[in-house]
Amino acid sequence: MKPGLPTAMERPHFIGIGGAGMSGIAKILAQRGGKVAGSDARGDSETAEALRAHGVTVHGGHAAGNLAADSTCVVVSSAIRADNPELARAAELGIPVVHRSDALAALMDGLRPIAVAGTHGKTTTTSMLAVSLSALGLDPSYAIGGDLDAPGSNAHHGEGDIFVAEADESDRTFHKYTPQVAIILNAELDHHANYASIEEIYESFETFVGKVVPGGTLVVAHGQEGAAEIARRVAGKEGLTVVTYGEEEGADIRITKITPRGLTSEVTVVLDGRMLTFTVSVPGRHYAHNAVAALAAGVALGIPAHNLASALGKYTGVKRRLQLKGEAAGVQVIDSYAHHPTEMNADLEAIRGAAGDSRILVVFQPHLFSRTQELGKEMGQALALADASVVLDIYPAREDPIPGVTSDIIIAAARAAGADVTAEHDKAAVADVIAGMAKPGDLVLTMGAGDVTDLGPAILARLSS
Repeated sequence: MKPGLPTAMERPHFIGIGGAGMSGIAKILAQRGGKVAGSDARGDSETAEALRAHGVTVHGGHAAGNLAADSTCVVVSSAIRADNPELARAAELGIPVVHRSDALAALMDGLRPIAVAGTHGKTTTTSMLAVSLSALGLDPSYAIGGDLDAPGSNAHHGEGDIFVAEADESDRTFHKYTPQVAIILNAELDHHANYASIEEIYESFETFVGKVVPGGTLVVAHGQEGAAEIARRVAGKEGLTVVTYGEEEGADIRITKITPRGLTSEVTVVLDGRMLTFTVSVPGRHYAHNAVAALAAGVALGIPAHNLASALGKYTGVKRRLQLKGEAAGVQVIDSYAHHPTEMNADLEAIRGAAGDSRILVVFQPHLFSRTQELGKEMGQALALADASVVLDIYPAREDPIPGVTSDIIIAAARAAGADVTAEHDKAAVADVIAGMAKPGDLVLTMGAGDVTDLGPAILARLSS
């Protein structure tokens, strides 16, 4: 099966083409034969080079001159500001502007989509499906919010009829998709610039479920409060099959045992009265639950459960999701994308379970002023699970500062919870700080959704010296 190029996307121009979501769509369009171009603040990034290898033109920096006059559309994400010079140039030339979500929806057209939604765990679950379906020779298309193993591995145009994609609730753009199978891993209050209450979150997820095609399936976490609430709201919807998973009684796919084995886990489930045991090659209960959600989605598409369970063992992780960056002087450095308190707790508990008697040192970079304002106290409480933490200034991403909102909110809450916390305003000094703290046998986690990930190699180099 070879889906063609969506209408008006023969020569697309992406503003911010290096972003995780944008680069994946650009890659798939290039693989389908499109003449793809775009710009990014970092034109020399590994992602940019990976795109160039597929024939994509990538400009460093944003300028009106980057946009070719014969471009058939301009693709943007919600992070692109209205005053971007390329956006202004598109208006002058009369070139239509397409949101990233609409481009992704067009790529799914004619295929059997699995859309993975939830406040946490989307990238991991999408990656597990992509890897396991590929291992079974089904060659799915996929678009993931992170790289599997190398720059540019976040997306693929496959010959099969399945398309696996993350469904991003942050700006409600997941309402654009019409999946055959939808997964809801969890639903919690986040993205405070776009949602004022948990009720708005629930309503948004309910709208997403309403987009599932007739005869489709919703896979939903049985024991997670928000996901269960959405399942209750859509119960009885005509043409929708609801499949629940979890450790609790009453789940359609019941997780009966999760056995930690170092940096892996062994998971046992009961499905249709049969017991299945398989390996998940990342530690932690929440990753085991992600794997079972992936299993349920594959089964909903008619893939034999025992085949998929075996193939899930081929998944070895995704960048930034408890990714081992290396070891130096007897100290392991691991990178975590966790930036919401629930994610922080889950990753720290997973590492605590795998670490034994080793100390856990965290370098945490808060992400977004709005999130820190609303959840800073809970972030600080999560850091109490570590033996010691270094907290950096807030990574602003797309936001402007909010008066009075700083990392001090997190630090105060962490200390109130009994945590050993050091404030560090100079990111370049962190490697020296950690080198002064770490001892052989310790585990260091760089944690956050911003550029804290860049510190892993610097810490390893400093430890080596």
